[in-house]
Amino acid sequence: MTSTSFASLPLTPAFLDNLDSLGYKEMTTIQAQSLPSVLEGRDLIAQAKTGSGKTAAFGIGILAKLNPAWFAVQALVLCPTRELADQVANELRRLARSTGNVKVLVLTGGSPMRPQIASLEHGAHIIVGTPGRVRDHLGRETVDLSKVGTLVLDEADRMTDMGFYDEIAGIVSACPKRRQTLLFSATYPDDIRRATDDFLVDPVEVTIEAQHDNDKIEQLFFEIGFDGRNDAVARLLGHYKPVSAIAFCNTKVQCRELVESLQQKGFSAMALYGELEQRERDEILILFANRSCSVLVATDVAARGLDIPNLEAVINVDVSKDTEVHIHRVGRTGRGDEQGLALSLCAPNEKKWVKLIEEYQGQPVEWFDLKSLDDNEYGVDPAPMMTLVISGGKKDKLRPGDVLGALTGDAGLSKEQVGKINVTEFQTYVAIDRRVAYDAFANLSKGNPLGGDFGAFKGRNFKMRFIDA
Repeated sequence: MTSTSFASLPLTPAFLDNLDSLGYKEMTTIQAQSLPSVLEGRDLIAQAKTGSGKTAAFGIGILAKLNPAWFAVQALVLCPTRELADQVANELRRLARSTGNVKVLVLTGGSPMRPQIASLEHGAHIIVGTPGRVRDHLGRETVDLSKVGTLVLDEADRMTDMGFYDEIAGIVSACPKRRQTLLFSATYPDDIRRATDDFLVDPVEVTIEAQHDNDKIEQLFFEIGFDGRNDAVARLLGHYKPVSAIAFCNTKVQCRELVESLQQKGFSAMALYGELEQRERDEILILFANRSCSVLVATDVAARGLDIPNLEAVINVDVSKDTEVHIHRVGRTGRGDEQGLALSLCAPNEKKWVKLIEEYQGQPVEWFDLKSLDDNEYGVDPAPMMTLVISGGKKDKLRPGDVLGALTGDAGLSKEQVGKINVTEFQTYVAIDRRVAYDAFANLSKGNPLGGDFGAFKGRNFKMRFIDA
Protein backbone atom coordinates (compact mmCIF):
# COMPACT_ATOMS: atom_id res chain seq x y z
CA MET A 1 0.00 0.00 0.00
CA THR A 2 1.31 3.49 -0.95
CA SER A 3 2.16 5.69 2.04
CA THR A 4 0.35 9.03 2.19
CA SER A 5 2.81 10.63 4.63
CA PHE A 6 5.18 13.27 3.23
CA ALA A 7 7.72 12.02 5.79
CA SER A 8 8.01 8.80 3.72
CA LEU A 9 9.62 10.84 0.92
CA PRO A 10 13.38 11.62 0.72
CA LEU A 11 12.94 15.30 1.65
CA THR A 12 14.94 17.44 4.09
CA PRO A 13 13.53 18.13 7.58
CA ALA A 14 13.27 21.86 6.71
CA PHE A 15 11.27 21.05 3.57
CA LEU A 16 8.95 18.74 5.53
CA ASP A 17 8.47 21.41 8.25
CA ASN A 18 7.50 23.95 5.58
CA LEU A 19 5.00 21.53 4.02
CA ASP A 20 3.45 21.02 7.44
CA SER A 21 3.23 24.78 8.07
CA LEU A 22 1.48 25.21 4.69
CA GLY A 23 -1.17 22.66 5.67
CA TYR A 24 0.17 19.74 3.62
CA LYS A 25 -0.62 17.04 6.18
CA GLU A 26 -1.18 13.97 3.96
CA MET A 27 -0.46 13.40 0.29
CA THR A 28 -3.40 13.48 -2.10
CA THR A 29 -3.83 10.46 -4.40
CA ILE A 30 -1.95 12.07 -7.29
CA GLN A 31 0.92 13.08 -4.97
CA ALA A 32 1.21 9.64 -3.35
CA GLN A 33 1.20 7.85 -6.71
CA SER A 34 3.55 10.17 -8.56
CA LEU A 35 6.02 11.78 -6.12
CA PRO A 36 8.19 8.68 -5.44
CA SER A 37 8.83 8.30 -9.20
CA VAL A 38 9.25 12.05 -9.71
CA LEU A 39 11.86 12.20 -6.93
CA GLU A 40 13.70 9.29 -8.56
CA GLY A 41 14.00 11.42 -11.69
CA ARG A 42 11.59 9.41 -13.84
CA ASP A 43 9.50 10.95 -16.61
CA LEU A 44 5.78 11.00 -15.82
CA ILE A 45 2.38 11.06 -17.51
CA ALA A 46 -0.27 11.92 -14.91
CA GLN A 47 -3.95 12.09 -15.77
CA ALA A 48 -5.55 14.25 -13.08
CA LYS A 49 -7.98 17.14 -12.87
CA THR A 50 -7.53 20.63 -11.43
CA GLY A 51 -7.81 20.58 -7.63
CA SER A 52 -6.19 17.15 -7.26
CA GLY A 53 -2.94 18.52 -5.83
CA LYS A 54 -0.89 18.22 -9.01
CA THR A 55 0.95 21.54 -8.55
CA ALA A 56 2.55 20.25 -5.36
CA ALA A 57 3.25 16.91 -7.08
CA PHE A 58 5.55 18.54 -9.63
CA GLY A 59 6.53 21.50 -7.43
CA ILE A 60 8.02 19.30 -4.70
CA GLY A 61 9.84 17.33 -7.40
CA ILE A 62 11.33 20.49 -8.92
CA LEU A 63 12.40 22.03 -5.60
CA ALA A 64 13.86 18.81 -4.13
CA LYS A 65 16.68 18.84 -6.72
CA LEU A 66 17.00 22.60 -7.30
CA ASN A 67 20.30 24.35 -6.47
CA PRO A 68 19.51 27.92 -5.30
CA ALA A 69 23.21 28.90 -5.49
CA TRP A 70 23.25 28.25 -9.26
CA PHE A 71 21.55 31.09 -11.14
CA ALA A 72 20.33 29.27 -14.22
CA VAL A 73 16.83 28.29 -15.38
CA GLN A 74 16.69 24.80 -13.83
CA ALA A 75 12.96 24.16 -14.34
CA LEU A 76 10.30 25.26 -16.81
CA VAL A 77 6.54 24.88 -16.28
CA LEU A 78 4.26 25.49 -19.30
CA CYS A 79 0.59 26.33 -18.63
CA PRO A 80 -2.31 27.08 -21.03
CA THR A 81 -3.40 30.38 -19.45
CA ARG A 82 -1.95 33.36 -17.63
CA GLU A 83 -4.24 32.74 -14.63
CA LEU A 84 -3.01 29.17 -14.17
CA ALA A 85 0.62 30.29 -14.61
CA ASP A 86 0.16 32.90 -11.84
CA GLN A 87 -1.44 30.31 -9.52
CA VAL A 88 1.34 27.79 -10.16
CA ALA A 89 4.07 30.40 -9.59
CA ASN A 90 2.52 31.52 -6.30
CA GLU A 91 2.29 27.92 -5.07
CA LEU A 92 5.90 27.22 -6.06
CA ARG A 93 7.03 30.29 -4.10
CA ARG A 94 5.17 29.02 -1.02
CA LEU A 95 6.69 25.55 -1.39
CA ALA A 96 10.17 27.10 -1.81
CA ARG A 97 10.20 28.98 1.50
CA SER A 98 12.58 26.48 3.09
CA THR A 99 14.83 26.07 0.05
CA GLY A 100 16.61 29.42 0.15
CA ASN A 101 16.36 32.38 -2.19
CA VAL A 102 14.55 30.70 -5.09
CA LYS A 103 13.49 33.07 -7.88
CA VAL A 104 10.31 32.08 -9.75
CA LEU A 105 9.57 34.17 -12.85
CA VAL A 106 6.27 34.30 -14.77
CA LEU A 107 6.42 34.76 -18.57
CA THR A 108 2.92 35.17 -20.01
CA GLY A 109 1.20 37.13 -22.74
CA GLY A 110 -0.90 40.19 -21.89
CA SER A 111 2.08 41.72 -20.04
CA PRO A 112 4.79 44.01 -21.49
CA MET A 113 7.95 42.27 -22.75
CA ARG A 114 10.46 44.80 -21.45
CA PRO A 115 10.02 44.16 -17.68
CA GLN A 116 10.15 40.39 -18.37
CA ILE A 117 13.42 40.80 -20.32
CA ALA A 118 14.86 42.90 -17.46
CA SER A 119 13.89 40.22 -14.93
CA LEU A 120 15.48 37.50 -17.09
CA GLU A 121 18.73 39.48 -17.19
CA HIS A 122 18.85 39.24 -13.38
CA GLY A 123 18.46 35.44 -13.58
CA ALA A 124 15.79 32.97 -12.45
CA HIS A 125 15.70 29.41 -11.13
CA ILE A 126 12.20 28.47 -12.30
CA ILE A 127 10.15 29.88 -15.18
CA VAL A 128 6.38 29.43 -15.33
CA GLY A 129 4.89 30.58 -18.61
CA THR A 130 2.48 30.22 -21.47
CA PRO A 131 3.83 28.59 -24.65
CA GLY A 132 3.35 31.65 -26.90
CA ARG A 133 5.26 34.06 -24.66
CA VAL A 134 8.08 31.61 -23.82
CA ARG A 135 8.50 30.96 -27.57
CA ASP A 136 8.66 34.75 -28.15
CA HIS A 137 11.51 35.02 -25.64
CA LEU A 138 13.34 32.14 -27.31
CA GLY A 139 12.99 33.94 -30.65
CA ARG A 140 14.48 37.10 -29.13
CA GLU A 141 17.20 35.04 -27.39
CA THR A 142 16.22 36.62 -24.06
CA VAL A 143 15.78 33.26 -22.30
CA ASP A 144 18.23 30.35 -22.05
CA LEU A 145 16.68 26.91 -21.51
CA SER A 146 19.89 24.93 -22.04
CA LYS A 147 20.22 24.12 -18.31
CA VAL A 148 16.61 23.00 -17.69
CA GLY A 149 16.59 19.82 -15.61
CA THR A 150 12.78 19.51 -15.25
CA LEU A 151 10.18 20.38 -17.86
CA VAL A 152 6.50 20.35 -16.81
CA LEU A 153 3.61 20.41 -19.29
CA ASP A 154 0.62 21.35 -17.12
CA GLU A 155 -2.86 20.77 -18.59
CA ALA A 156 -1.29 19.45 -21.80
CA ASP A 157 -4.69 18.62 -23.30
CA ARG A 158 -5.85 22.24 -23.09
CA MET A 159 -2.58 23.62 -24.47
CA THR A 160 -3.00 21.31 -27.46
CA ASP A 161 -6.72 22.23 -27.83
CA MET A 162 -5.74 25.90 -27.85
CA GLY A 163 -3.34 25.33 -30.78
CA PHE A 164 -0.05 25.57 -28.87
CA TYR A 165 1.49 22.30 -30.10
CA ASP A 166 4.05 23.91 -32.46
CA GLU A 167 5.17 26.37 -29.76
CA ILE A 168 5.54 23.52 -27.24
CA ALA A 169 7.58 21.43 -29.71
CA GLY A 170 9.87 24.41 -30.32
CA ILE A 171 10.33 24.99 -26.59
CA VAL A 172 11.04 21.29 -25.93
CA SER A 173 13.75 21.32 -28.62
CA ALA A 174 15.43 24.26 -26.81
CA CYS A 175 15.67 22.20 -23.59
CA PRO A 176 18.42 19.59 -23.02
CA LYS A 177 17.73 16.06 -24.28
CA ARG A 178 18.78 14.72 -20.87
CA ARG A 179 16.06 16.16 -18.66
CA GLN A 180 13.04 15.04 -16.67
CA THR A 181 9.66 15.67 -18.33
CA LEU A 182 6.43 15.65 -16.32
CA LEU A 183 3.15 15.78 -18.27
CA PHE A 184 -0.13 16.52 -16.48
CA SER A 185 -3.45 16.35 -18.32
CA ALA A 186 -7.11 16.06 -17.31
CA THR A 187 -7.65 13.85 -20.37
CA TYR A 188 -5.08 11.92 -22.39
CA PRO A 189 -6.59 10.86 -25.73
CA ASP A 190 -4.60 8.99 -28.38
CA ASP A 191 -3.86 12.10 -30.46
CA ILE A 192 -2.15 13.82 -27.51
CA ARG A 193 -0.36 10.57 -26.63
CA ARG A 194 1.09 10.43 -30.16
CA ALA A 195 1.90 14.15 -30.22
CA THR A 196 3.83 14.08 -26.93
CA ASP A 197 5.44 10.66 -27.33
CA ASP A 198 8.77 12.17 -28.48
CA PHE A 199 8.94 14.43 -25.41
CA LEU A 200 9.10 11.57 -22.87
CA VAL A 201 11.47 8.69 -22.14
CA ASP A 202 10.03 5.51 -20.58
CA PRO A 203 7.44 7.47 -18.54
CA VAL A 204 5.62 6.21 -15.47
CA GLU A 205 1.84 6.53 -16.04
CA VAL A 206 -0.56 7.50 -13.26
CA THR A 207 -4.31 7.90 -13.74
CA ILE A 208 -6.55 9.43 -11.09
CA GLU A 209 -10.23 8.90 -11.85
CA ALA A 210 -11.84 12.19 -12.82
CA GLN A 211 -14.79 11.57 -10.55
CA HIS A 212 -16.26 13.94 -8.03
CA ASP A 213 -17.46 12.94 -4.58
CA ASN A 214 -21.22 12.34 -4.79
CA ASP A 215 -21.50 12.81 -1.02
CA LYS A 216 -20.23 16.38 -1.35
CA ILE A 217 -21.80 17.47 -4.63
CA GLU A 218 -25.55 17.36 -5.21
CA GLN A 219 -26.07 16.95 -8.95
CA LEU A 220 -29.52 17.74 -10.44
CA PHE A 221 -30.71 17.60 -14.07
CA PHE A 222 -33.62 19.67 -15.41
CA GLU A 223 -35.31 18.96 -18.74
CA ILE A 224 -36.14 22.06 -20.77
CA GLY A 225 -37.55 22.83 -24.23
CA PHE A 226 -35.49 24.04 -27.17
CA ASP A 227 -35.89 27.67 -26.12
CA GLY A 228 -36.14 29.49 -22.80
CA ARG A 229 -32.68 28.40 -21.64
CA ASN A 230 -31.71 31.85 -20.31
CA ASP A 231 -34.94 32.13 -18.31
CA ALA A 232 -34.28 28.65 -16.90
CA VAL A 233 -30.84 29.76 -15.64
CA ALA A 234 -32.44 32.77 -13.93
CA ARG A 235 -35.02 30.50 -12.35
CA LEU A 236 -32.31 28.21 -10.95
CA LEU A 237 -30.35 31.19 -9.58
CA GLY A 238 -33.49 32.73 -8.10
CA HIS A 239 -34.46 29.48 -6.38
CA TYR A 240 -31.10 28.26 -5.06
CA LYS A 241 -29.61 31.75 -4.48
CA PRO A 242 -25.90 30.83 -4.60
CA VAL A 243 -23.61 33.66 -3.48
CA SER A 244 -21.08 32.49 -6.07
CA ALA A 245 -21.83 30.42 -9.21
CA ILE A 246 -20.24 29.63 -12.58
CA ALA A 247 -22.60 29.08 -15.52
CA PHE A 248 -20.90 27.18 -18.36
CA CYS A 249 -21.86 27.87 -21.99
CA ASN A 250 -20.49 26.27 -25.14
CA THR A 251 -19.98 29.53 -27.08
CA LYS A 252 -18.97 33.15 -26.42
CA VAL A 253 -22.16 34.39 -28.17
CA GLN A 254 -24.24 32.40 -25.71
CA CYS A 255 -22.16 33.81 -22.81
CA ARG A 256 -22.89 37.39 -23.86
CA GLU A 257 -26.60 36.76 -24.42
CA LEU A 258 -27.04 35.02 -21.07
CA VAL A 259 -25.21 37.78 -19.17
CA GLU A 260 -27.39 40.44 -20.81
CA SER A 261 -30.53 38.47 -19.90
CA LEU A 262 -29.41 37.94 -16.28
CA GLN A 263 -28.41 41.59 -15.80
CA GLN A 264 -31.83 42.73 -17.05
CA LYS A 265 -33.37 40.57 -14.31
CA GLY A 266 -31.17 42.16 -11.65
CA PHE A 267 -28.43 39.53 -11.24
CA SER A 268 -24.80 40.63 -10.91
CA ALA A 269 -23.32 38.62 -13.79
CA MET A 270 -20.24 38.94 -16.01
CA ALA A 271 -19.01 37.01 -19.06
CA LEU A 272 -15.59 35.36 -19.47
CA TYR A 273 -14.52 34.06 -22.88
CA GLY A 274 -11.35 33.72 -24.92
CA GLU A 275 -11.34 36.94 -26.97
CA LEU A 276 -11.40 39.35 -24.01
CA GLU A 277 -8.41 41.63 -23.51
CA GLN A 278 -6.19 40.51 -20.64
CA ARG A 279 -6.99 43.61 -18.57
CA GLU A 280 -10.76 42.98 -18.84
CA ARG A 281 -10.26 39.31 -18.04
CA ASP A 282 -8.17 40.07 -14.95
CA GLU A 283 -10.72 42.58 -13.68
CA ILE A 284 -13.67 40.19 -14.15
CA LEU A 285 -11.84 37.45 -12.25
CA ILE A 286 -10.99 39.82 -9.40
CA LEU A 287 -14.64 40.88 -9.07
CA PHE A 288 -15.87 37.29 -9.13
CA ALA A 289 -13.27 35.99 -6.66
CA ASN A 290 -13.91 38.86 -4.20
CA ARG A 291 -17.72 38.36 -4.37
CA SER A 292 -18.59 41.65 -6.08
CA CYS A 293 -20.04 39.55 -8.91
CA SER A 294 -22.25 36.57 -8.10
CA VAL A 295 -22.45 34.80 -11.47
CA LEU A 296 -19.56 34.17 -13.85
CA VAL A 297 -20.81 33.03 -17.27
CA ALA A 298 -17.90 31.33 -19.00
CA THR A 299 -16.76 29.04 -21.79
CA ASP A 300 -14.73 25.97 -20.79
CA VAL A 301 -11.47 27.20 -22.34
CA ALA A 302 -11.77 30.60 -20.62
CA ALA A 303 -12.46 29.01 -17.23
CA ARG A 304 -9.72 26.40 -17.50
CA GLY A 305 -7.20 26.62 -14.67
CA LEU A 306 -9.31 28.91 -12.49
CA ASP A 307 -9.43 27.77 -8.91
CA ILE A 308 -12.24 29.72 -7.23
CA PRO A 309 -12.59 28.78 -3.55
CA ASN A 310 -16.05 28.49 -1.97
CA LEU A 311 -17.87 28.12 -5.28
CA GLU A 312 -21.39 27.24 -4.19
CA ALA A 313 -22.86 26.16 -7.53
CA VAL A 314 -22.05 25.19 -11.09
CA ILE A 315 -24.73 25.52 -13.78
CA ASN A 316 -24.33 23.62 -17.05
CA VAL A 317 -26.34 25.81 -19.42
CA ASP A 318 -25.88 23.06 -22.04
CA VAL A 319 -24.93 19.43 -21.51
CA SER A 320 -21.34 19.01 -22.72
CA LYS A 321 -20.76 16.46 -25.48
CA ASP A 322 -17.50 15.54 -23.73
CA THR A 323 -18.12 13.57 -20.53
CA GLU A 324 -14.70 14.50 -19.12
CA VAL A 325 -15.56 18.19 -19.56
CA HIS A 326 -18.84 17.67 -17.67
CA ILE A 327 -17.02 15.97 -14.77
CA HIS A 328 -14.42 18.73 -14.76
CA ARG A 329 -17.12 21.43 -14.61
CA VAL A 330 -18.99 19.73 -11.78
CA GLY A 331 -15.78 19.16 -9.81
CA ARG A 332 -15.23 22.91 -9.45
CA THR A 333 -17.83 23.06 -6.68
CA GLY A 334 -17.65 21.08 -3.43
CA ARG A 335 -13.90 21.63 -2.99
CA GLY A 336 -12.15 20.87 0.28
CA ASP A 337 -14.68 20.61 3.11
CA GLU A 338 -17.39 22.54 1.24
CA GLN A 339 -20.69 21.12 -0.04
CA GLY A 340 -21.38 21.75 -3.74
CA LEU A 341 -24.33 22.02 -6.09
CA ALA A 342 -24.28 21.16 -9.82
CA LEU A 343 -27.35 22.05 -11.91
CA SER A 344 -27.63 20.91 -15.54
CA LEU A 345 -30.17 22.01 -18.16
CA CYS A 346 -30.97 19.45 -20.85
CA ALA A 347 -32.98 19.89 -24.06
CA PRO A 348 -34.44 16.74 -25.73
CA ASN A 349 -31.60 16.56 -28.29
CA GLU A 350 -28.99 16.50 -25.49
CA LYS A 351 -30.26 13.40 -23.70
CA LYS A 352 -27.79 11.20 -25.59
CA TRP A 353 -24.95 13.10 -23.89
CA VAL A 354 -26.58 12.53 -20.48
CA LYS A 355 -26.59 8.78 -21.23
CA LEU A 356 -22.81 8.95 -21.69
CA ILE A 357 -22.48 10.75 -18.33
CA GLU A 358 -24.53 7.99 -16.67
CA GLU A 359 -22.32 5.30 -18.22
CA TYR A 360 -19.18 7.13 -17.10
CA GLN A 361 -20.45 7.61 -13.53
CA GLY A 362 -21.89 4.09 -13.36
CA GLN A 363 -25.21 5.36 -12.03
CA PRO A 364 -28.28 7.22 -13.32
CA VAL A 365 -28.59 10.98 -12.95
CA GLU A 366 -31.45 12.52 -10.97
CA TRP A 367 -34.12 14.40 -12.95
CA PHE A 368 -36.15 17.28 -11.49
CA ASP A 369 -38.97 19.42 -12.82
CA LEU A 370 -38.08 23.08 -13.37
CA LYS A 371 -41.73 24.00 -12.79
CA SER A 372 -41.50 22.67 -9.24
CA LEU A 373 -39.10 25.50 -8.36
CA ASP A 374 -40.18 28.97 -7.31
CA ASP A 375 -41.72 30.91 -10.18
CA ASN A 376 -40.11 34.07 -11.55
CA GLU A 377 -41.56 36.35 -8.88
CA TYR A 378 -38.38 36.19 -6.86
CA GLY A 379 -36.26 38.90 -5.35
CA VAL A 380 -32.66 38.99 -6.54
CA ASP A 381 -30.04 39.49 -3.85
CA PRO A 382 -27.19 41.75 -4.97
CA ALA A 383 -23.61 40.49 -4.66
CA PRO A 384 -22.49 40.92 -1.04
CA MET A 385 -19.45 43.07 -1.89
CA MET A 386 -18.59 46.10 -4.06
CA THR A 387 -15.14 46.73 -5.47
CA LEU A 388 -13.32 50.01 -4.86
CA VAL A 389 -10.60 50.71 -7.45
CA ILE A 390 -7.69 52.87 -6.31
CA SER A 391 -5.52 54.32 -9.08
CA GLY A 392 -2.27 53.23 -7.45
CA GLY A 393 -0.53 49.87 -7.22
CA LYS A 394 2.84 48.16 -6.88
CA LYS A 395 4.52 50.91 -8.93
CA ASP A 396 3.40 53.37 -6.24
CA LYS A 397 4.68 51.07 -3.47
CA LEU A 398 1.10 50.51 -2.22
CA ARG A 399 0.63 47.35 -0.14
CA PRO A 400 -2.51 45.61 1.14
CA GLY A 401 -1.68 46.72 4.70
CA ASP A 402 -1.63 50.38 3.65
CA VAL A 403 -5.09 50.08 2.12
CA LEU A 404 -6.53 48.12 5.04
CA GLY A 405 -5.10 50.73 7.44
CA ALA A 406 -6.89 53.58 5.64
CA LEU A 407 -10.18 51.67 5.45
CA THR A 408 -10.19 50.71 9.13
CA GLY A 409 -8.91 54.16 10.11
CA ASP A 410 -10.19 57.11 8.06
CA ALA A 411 -13.08 55.15 6.48
CA GLY A 412 -14.28 53.78 9.84
CA LEU A 413 -14.70 50.17 8.70
CA SER A 414 -14.10 47.04 10.74
CA LYS A 415 -11.73 44.38 9.34
CA GLU A 416 -14.75 42.12 8.76
CA GLN A 417 -16.25 44.69 6.36
CA VAL A 418 -13.17 44.59 4.09
CA GLY A 419 -12.77 41.64 1.74
CA LYS A 420 -9.97 40.70 -0.65
CA ILE A 421 -7.38 43.32 -1.54
CA ASN A 422 -5.67 42.79 -4.94
CA VAL A 423 -2.69 45.05 -5.65
CA THR A 424 -1.72 45.00 -9.34
CA GLU A 425 1.03 46.94 -11.12
CA PHE A 426 -0.95 50.19 -11.49
CA GLN A 427 -4.26 49.68 -9.61
CA THR A 428 -5.59 48.26 -6.36
CA TYR A 429 -8.94 46.48 -6.07
CA VAL A 430 -10.63 46.30 -2.66
CA ALA A 431 -13.84 44.40 -1.85
CA ILE A 432 -16.01 46.29 0.63
CA ASP A 433 -19.25 45.15 2.24
CA ARG A 434 -21.95 46.57 -0.06
CA ARG A 435 -24.00 47.86 2.90
CA VAL A 436 -21.27 50.27 3.99
CA ALA A 437 -19.36 50.86 0.73
CA TYR A 438 -20.67 54.33 -0.12
CA ASP A 439 -20.24 55.56 3.46
CA ALA A 440 -16.64 54.34 3.41
CA PHE A 441 -16.03 56.18 0.12
CA ALA A 442 -17.48 59.40 1.57
CA ASN A 443 -15.33 59.12 4.69
CA LEU A 444 -12.15 58.50 2.66
CA SER A 445 -12.76 61.49 0.39
CA LYS A 446 -14.02 63.87 3.11
CA GLY A 447 -12.08 67.13 2.98
CA ASN A 448 -9.58 65.87 0.41
CA PRO A 449 -7.89 68.88 -1.26
CA LEU A 450 -8.03 67.17 -4.68
CA GLY A 451 -11.78 66.64 -4.63
CA GLY A 452 -14.49 64.17 -3.72
CA ASP A 453 -13.18 61.15 -5.63
CA PHE A 454 -9.71 61.13 -4.07
CA GLY A 455 -8.65 59.34 -0.91
CA ALA A 456 -5.44 59.28 1.14
CA PHE A 457 -3.44 56.03 1.34
CA LYS A 458 0.03 55.88 2.86
CA GLY A 459 0.03 59.68 3.14
CA ARG A 460 -0.61 60.18 -0.60
CA ASN A 461 -3.77 61.01 -2.54
CA PHE A 462 -5.13 58.55 -5.13
CA LYS A 463 -8.19 58.73 -7.35
CA MET A 464 -10.94 56.22 -6.42
CA ARG A 465 -14.01 54.76 -8.13
CA PHE A 466 -16.40 51.83 -7.71
CA ILE A 467 -16.90 49.11 -10.30
CA ASP A 468 -19.95 46.93 -10.01
CA ALA A 469 -21.14 43.89 -11.93
